Amino acid sequence: MPRTGEIQTAITNHIGTIEFYHPKGNSLPGPMLRDLAESITEMGEKSYVHVIILQSRGDGAFCAGASFDELMAIESYEEGKYFFMGFASVLNAMRQCPNLIIVRVQGKTVGGGVGIASAGDYTLAHTSAAVKLSELALGIGPFVVGPAVERKLGTSAFSALAVDAGSWNDAEWARENGLFANIFKTREQLDKEVNALARQLSGYSPDAMRELKKMLWKGTDDWDQLLEERAAISGRLVLSDFTRDFIRDFRNSS
Repeated sequence: MPRTGEIQTAITNHIGTIEFYHPKGNSLPGPMLRDLAESITEMGEKSYVHVIILQSRGDGAFCAGASFDELMAIESYEEGKYFFMGFASVLNAMRQCPNLIIVRVQGKTVGGGVGIASAGDYTLAHTSAAVKLSELALGIGPFVVGPAVERKLGTSAFSALAVDAGSWNDAEWARENGLFANIFKTREQLDKEVNALARQLSGYSPDAMRELKKMLWKGTDDWDQLLEERAAISGRLVLSDFTRDFIRDFRNSS
């Protein structure tokens, strides 16, 4: 078990797989966010890759979101904005990638992880994959992931997640509101369906899928600027006494 996180990629039969891992619930520290964004971009530049699977390792949490250790280490607005731009870079990489991206969600996901699940073109999940946007409870709000989540779920469901920051919503709720295309009772069945869909898409016309991807993401051309503006808001708020006290109390109680 590595002490720090890692990103692994593989390509088989026109299917690109990107897997991220971190021992703390598959959380995503800043360097991992940038590595993940770069991996998505590089995979999308390979003409022989027709479809991409994005997943995390293990049977536990899909993604615990931001690293609390890294949030507590932020000492300036510039550092804060730079950190949250990491999440922005992943979402923009997924948006700009010419390939359709299947996201596999095998367990609970929080904050930035919900953003990644939302930015998938087709997201499949296990029945244990409850979701939560906890950012408001931390004092920062889901500003960077907000555009991706709202685009996928709609304003009403996004509002429910964003406002009730202390509650989990189960996988069935996520499926009913459009975050998950389908959910499965076993991880074996989840993997079977993810791989079957990937194989099916790998045989489709790459040109047709690229055109479909453009159509699905129509109206998001302003995200480079929008997500930077949102990262600036989070970068400012993360320095507040409220946020620092919340994280300190959370760590002391856990």
